[in-house]
Amino acid sequence: MLMTRLKNEEGFSMSLPLLLIVAYILALFIIGIVGRLRSRGSSANYSLAGRTLPWPLVSMSIVGLAIGGASTVGVAEQAFRVGLSAGWYNVAWGLGAIVTGLWLAARYRALGITTLTELLDRYFDKKTVMLGVICQVLIQIVIISLQYVAGGSILHALLPEYFSLTTGMLTSAVVFIGITYIGGMWSASLSNILNVALIYVGIAVAVFKQPIGSPAALAAALPSSGPWLDPIAGVGVKGILIWITVMITVNLSLQSIIQIALGAKDGKEARLGFVSGGLLMLPIGFLAAWLGLCAKASAPGVAAASALPTAIIALDPFLAGLTLTALWAADISTACSLLLGASTMISRDIYKRYMKPEASDEAVRRVMEWSVIGTGALTFIMALGVSGILNTLMLGLSLTAGFSVILLSALFRPNLCTKSAGFYTLSAGLLTLLAWQLIPASRLLPHPIYQEWIVCTFVFGLVSWYERKQVPSPLPETP
Repeated sequence: MLMTRLKNEEGFSMSLPLLLIVAYILALFIIGIVGRLRSRGSSANYSLAGRTLPWPLVSMSIVGLAIGGASTVGVAEQAFRVGLSAGWYNVAWGLGAIVTGLWLAARYRALGITTLTELLDRYFDKKTVMLGVICQVLIQIVIISLQYVAGGSILHALLPEYFSLTTGMLTSAVVFIGITYIGGMWSASLSNILNVALIYVGIAVAVFKQPIGSPAALAAALPSSGPWLDPIAGVGVKGILIWITVMITVNLSLQSIIQIALGAKDGKEARLGFVSGGLLMLPIGFLAAWLGLCAKASAPGVAAASALPTAIIALDPFLAGLTLTALWAADISTACSLLLGASTMISRDIYKRYMKPEASDEAVRRVMEWSVIGTGALTFIMALGVSGILNTLMLGLSLTAGFSVILLSALFRPNLCTKSAGFYTLSAGLLTLLAWQLIPASRLLPHPIYQEWIVCTFVFGLVSWYERKQVPSPLPETP
């Protein structure tokens, strides 16, 4: 039937994107099988690629994690509303990766840990570790769910006769979960070579081939009101600084990001991979924002979340299929890394630490694999109720401020770390975010990330001072 449809122009235009998607999925599963072969053996091979990743794979992994649904579809959605300045989101991501690369990647790699909570366990009590696992998994679940929303939007725009938004999200979930389940970090890292190449080529071609033409033509086609082409005014300096603060905070302390550094060959490879990856991220957001503005000019009545797919389907069938496949690749690259990060913490920090300490390494690996499936199913259910990609993401990521406070203290000022300081700091972060959501009068600053940093730093300092005053103890060794 499909080959019959290819014989006429209309059938060709509707079927070629489907062929590209199918070919891409097959390529991913082949890469996944290769990753499976390389990840055989220990759980460390599955979760950390045996700690053997060279810097190019570290770079591709961090770019693949960063450039996902929020960085493409979400940025275009924001640009549809406020203009070109939405591209600063990816600049913020890149700056976060660069700061982490220059400052922390090598230090984390030198610790020899698998999860961040293993570092917490050296300085804080069991309550801190358990709450840390819950918060880290929760943050990653929020981000994964957003990838399903973006993935469903892309497939629905690309092939509306085959996919509704919901079935597109379901298909995305099956592929995300399947690739991660098959080969762990090796699958995620190797597939990101294909994913990142597709993302950059696809979006660049889409910008170049847009029928709207020059910046002057785009400006003329956009509504007269609004700072559409202003690189700063739409989001504003305040909004840009919020993004930069959030993304630097996230890069310092999110398990799925730091896990990439932990999988590097050594500290030098981790540092170079993060810095080069951060530099690669800088331009892609403005390209996605430009496509969102093209959709605003040509189809102002579409939903903002569909801005990027709308701009792309205006291209010829091959370019449209290639570019939307590339955007779908962005979702896959992000979701795989996040699923792996969450499942690593569930298997090692919950199952191995609290439920079955005597579990063999093979048992831990099996739990990790099943955690990928369980976490993926849960995030799909959550995704059905998500709206507003970037706003939802910024809110969830604010929880990392408490982690950054206690992790930086453990790395650089271990003498300040007391047993309960971590627990009360993370608890204060959770309560601050809940208050921000439920009690509008508590919003004293422009964004919860600022209140999170102030409250968490204050609580950590206060509890640390009180406990050290009550019970003097030997200083922990610097990691």
